[in-house]
Amino acid sequence: MGYTVVMYIVRVPNRGSPPAVLLRESYREDGKVKNRTLANLSHWPEDKIAAVQAALGGKTPPLALQGAFEISRSLPHGHVAAVLGTLRRLGLDEVISSEPSRMRDLVTAMVCAQVIAPASKLAMARGLRAETAGSSLGEVLGLSGCDEDDCYQAMDWLGSRQEAIEDALARRHLSGGTLVLYDVSSAAFEGRTCPLGALGHPKDGVRGRLQIVYGLLCARDGTPVAIEVFSGNTADPKTVGAQVQKLRARFGITSVCLVGDRGMLTKARLREDLQPAGLDYLTALRAPEIKALTESGAIQLGLFDETDLFEIVHPDFPGERLVACKNPLLATERGRKRESLLEATETELAKIAAAVARERRPLRGADKIALRVGKVINRYKMAKHFDFQISDDAFGFSRRQEAIAAEAALDGIYVLRTSLGEEAFATEEVVSSYKALSHVERAFRAFNTDLDIRPIRHRTEARVRAHVFLRMLSYYVSLHMERALAPMLFRDDDKASAEAARTSPVAPAQRSAAAHKKAATKVTPEYLPVHSFATLLSDLATIAANRIAPADSRLEGFTLITTPTPVQKRAFELLGVSHRLGYL
Repeated sequence: MGYTVVMYIVRVPNRGSPPAVLLRESYREDGKVKNRTLANLSHWPEDKIAAVQAALGGKTPPLALQGAFEISRSLPHGHVAAVLGTLRRLGLDEVISSEPSRMRDLVTAMVCAQVIAPASKLAMARGLRAETAGSSLGEVLGLSGCDEDDCYQAMDWLGSRQEAIEDALARRHLSGGTLVLYDVSSAAFEGRTCPLGALGHPKDGVRGRLQIVYGLLCARDGTPVAIEVFSGNTADPKTVGAQVQKLRARFGITSVCLVGDRGMLTKARLREDLQPAGLDYLTALRAPEIKALTESGAIQLGLFDETDLFEIVHPDFPGERLVACKNPLLATERGRKRESLLEATETELAKIAAAVARERRPLRGADKIALRVGKVINRYKMAKHFDFQISDDAFGFSRRQEAIAAEAALDGIYVLRTSLGEEAFATEEVVSSYKALSHVERAFRAFNTDLDIRPIRHRTEARVRAHVFLRMLSYYVSLHMERALAPMLFRDDDKASAEAARTSPVAPAQRSAAAHKKAATKVTPEYLPVHSFATLLSDLATIAANRIAPADSRLEGFTLITTPTPVQKRAFELLGVSHRLGYL
């Protein structure tokens, strides 16, 4: 998609009247030449028309032309064109509602705004209004007069349509027999009025605050399809039943394999939710189960000297395939982390021992000493690796070397379990399919950073759910944008060659040679600078929608779009949208 813009003056015959003198803009887009009238100069004197014509021909503007035009307003536009254009190219506006309406436009604006610059609904509405606009988004969507109450009404409208939108996305991305990725995260909650807010296990690192829990369903490639919000004290496994019901009853998928981590798809959930519904599953065993398999001889550690994965069968897992894997790099990292935690624990325990042994005001009492010890081992979770000797006036500790060595022998080993038969997935595919959960983890990172799911300040349950759903729709757009823009970003856009060079699915993922070169040189093969997604959006924002106001009050003003730079041209080519979106 190339852009060449030329401005010129044309005289159009006007029957019995004098010819119309028009200022026009001609541009080439997708190989087609298009024209747009910017202003009618028929009322201008001939000398001023000639001056404009001379200026457009590259000559120095004469004094007669000075003050003829002024830029009355300039709004950042390129990033709006990129995000809104991608949303429309994906047909997401049609998914939100097939009928055009102000509510649809408001939801579209909120989805785009979260990609462009996440903010509160108040700040978002202010950025859309004509007098306080921070970009061309409000003008392009015809929302220059909206306020925060309009945004809240649109959220309520969106909430009533969430199921229909998710159903449409499921039909698009989860057709027939398929893998479905599922995981949960949490987000801290502001205030105490929403019944969903509760204390729970924080996954976002924010402790001591009320939170919500949300579960995300994705297609195998990480495309988000559905999201559900739960009370902040809901345990991960308790969210599974709702997803099973959604997949079978609402989406009507006949053959589904749900992929979830070992903390999610527990034995109880498999037995009570997935198996009765006829859903296949792919998850991992917990450490005690792996240890039991090793001690029983079902997993022979010596086999890992020859291969990094193999299948086993065991009567405790009837009708299931177990795939044992060992990642040497993961083993090294776990060993390093364990030693670090052991040393940190010993340092704190030594302080307690010194307090017991000191001459002045020593720590006394078995209960007090045990309380201090309990705080340390609860912090580092290393109690199983130490022996303690506690009395009223003495304290000692030592490492359990045999227990540490036994755990170290299992470092880097994980075992996957699945109900899928070999005809559905080969052994290697089982491993690669489980690793696809990293796509969901990436989505959660985006929610907590780029899309700012926190802070959540809404008071009603319905609006909290709509708030989270809006973030999912924004991620849907940004994910597709990043995929399209990958050749210009610090992302690997040649993953096929990287996967082809990978010796085993257990081995860590490698970047392609092209990605390494791009990262090292900081330029693309076309010698354009490589960007992050955020910096590229900032660069696109320098394309402005300039409102031109003629000094002659008889002439109407017009909008002139900044000519894109080579970097910006390439970005719009990759996205397949026009930088003139909204002003064609």
